[in-house]
Amino acid sequence: MKNWWKRIRAAMGIGLAWGAAWFAAGMVLLFVVGFGAADVPFPLFFGLLGFLTGTTFAGILGLVAGKRRFDQMSLPRFAGWGALGGLLLSSAVVLASGEGDFLMLGTVFAAAGATSAAGTLALARKGEQRQLPETGPKRLTPE
Repeated sequence: MKNWWKRIRAAMGIGLAWGAAWFAAGMVLLFVVGFGAADVPFPLFFGLLGFLTGTTFAGILGLVAGKRRFDQMSLPRFAGWGALGGLLLSSAVVLASGEGDFLMLGTVFAAAGATSAAGTLALARKGEQRQLPETGPKRLTPE
């Protein structure tokens, strides 16, 4: 049971990181298009979509990656799983709304998911490199 809580926390962490990145993309779009261009502010909507795509990706990653470490995963495969997460979310959005162009939305979400996944792997690898080297247990020797 404890292992599931760790996985849920990890999925939430990935979702929050992706949500923050997509929120920033929404801020850029907001300044390009202008304020009042949409009913829902772009940053909030993009942040929500990023969170949902990130948690979807984390679920896919948990199923297919198993117990592999980040240095054992290839960047193209990782990006492919991110693209799959984007496609799954875009199909859910199109099915839930009953309208929308899946080809256009799926392409955008897949590209954003692949980019986010590649960035996630790059950051995770950088974080693993910065960790202190592991030291074994200290031996107590009689003096």
